[in-house]
Amino acid sequence: MMSHGNQLSATEHLVVLMLENRSFDHLLGFLYTDQNNVSLSGQPYEGLTGTESNPDKQGQPVKVSRILPTDPHPYFTPGVNPGEGYRPTNAQLFGSLTPPSPPTATMNGFVTNFADTLALRTQQAQTNPPGHRPTIIPGTTDGDIMRCHTAESLPVLSALARGYAVCDHWFSSAPTETMPNRAFACAATSQGHMDDHTHTFTCPSIFGLLSREGLDWKVYGYILDPLTRGNFPDIHSAGASHFGVFTDFQAAAAAGTLPVFTFLEPSWAATGNSEHPVNDVAAGERLLQQVYRTLHDSPAWDKTLLVITYDEHGGCYDHVPPPATATAPGDGTAGEFGFDFGRFGVRVPAVLVSPLIDKGIVFRPGGNATPLDHTSVLKTVEERWSLPALTQRDAAGTGFGDVLTLGTPRTDDVLDNVHAPTEAAVNPNAGEISHLQAIHADLVARQLLAGPHELYRPLPAAQTPEAYDAFIRDHTE
Repeated sequence: MMSHGNQLSATEHLVVLMLENRSFDHLLGFLYTDQNNVSLSGQPYEGLTGTESNPDKQGQPVKVSRILPTDPHPYFTPGVNPGEGYRPTNAQLFGSLTPPSPPTATMNGFVTNFADTLALRTQQAQTNPPGHRPTIIPGTTDGDIMRCHTAESLPVLSALARGYAVCDHWFSSAPTETMPNRAFACAATSQGHMDDHTHTFTCPSIFGLLSREGLDWKVYGYILDPLTRGNFPDIHSAGASHFGVFTDFQAAAAAGTLPVFTFLEPSWAATGNSEHPVNDVAAGERLLQQVYRTLHDSPAWDKTLLVITYDEHGGCYDHVPPPATATAPGDGTAGEFGFDFGRFGVRVPAVLVSPLIDKGIVFRPGGNATPLDHTSVLKTVEERWSLPALTQRDAAGTGFGDVLTLGTPRTDDVLDNVHAPTEAAVNPNAGEISHLQAIHADLVARQLLAGPHELYRPLPAAQTPEAYDAFIRDHTE
């Protein structure tokens, strides 16, 4: 099939599915190891060799190892929620809660930090109230943080990565946890915030920018009104037509009425499909298959670009040091913990899917271009529809339109005869209120989502995931 250069102008629908808390090596490090880390198209791939290791508390090396679908609990690895946030990330990258000067990452602190986290989670499981006791898979050890998935254990993600384009130099936007990175994905800034204590922001977002330019957008939750709706002032006050759930997304795709920009959320429940450790990754594989099938079978498939990525690494192992070449947002906000936003977060999986992408591509920016991060989504939207940048971060960013090189759309189906792994019959997370579910409920309680206008809605007395879901549903439908 002939290549014709950048075909971004042929794209009319950009769809983003952002999942939770997995690093690049953890999900895709072994993708091309057996081919000497060379892709199907002959490009170099910065994956695992199988010799990488981290020292444990005794200084003994713990090597990376492969997760196979026949292993015990393969889809609940690493067995407990690892350390996440700015200080735990520092411990993983530098071996210290505070970065050295200059901040040169050795990537050797994952096992020791996971050992500390495992001890903390064990204590929390004994002392936290019901509903807030972290899941710990029996037999979990500190070395489990070095276990990484394979094409056999993740057939859907791996088939998409091999069948279209995988970005092996896509970094989270900040070396910290979920909400700041999701803010960068939607607004190119976290307004200085470096933890999840702040769930809402006062800055403009891509959604408001699109509205001002007369371009349509939608945000879909999975089975509940989307959490993102409460994050920015120009989205939580937007009309109801901009929001829906996954079945609404499926209906819009089938009807050929998807907007310019679609942002998809997974289910945030601990038994959902977000892939947040230690949720069932098999459920996330099924979600990927559903999203791909929905778009592939839609009348607008030839004009659609799907981006699959993860908001942050969530403490999972990666061997590539994050670059210290990030541009600060420049919005006048000071970073918490003294962080200047001059370096990126840990590498995360990113797969680009479109019939205008050739097979087996490893996509990286060329030359001295800024590395890809979550604001590359914003940059690509801005380049395609001639929009201004939101902050200095996306202004300096690199888009991924160059991955679209085919003048004639492909007609093959890379997930034909590919089956998602079976979800666990008994999910050990049942009964746990997830971190994101609690944030979602808090946004509802503070009236930042649609619903009756009381001064404050008290959170449900029953500390169960079912009660929290019902609370969110009752106040947003």
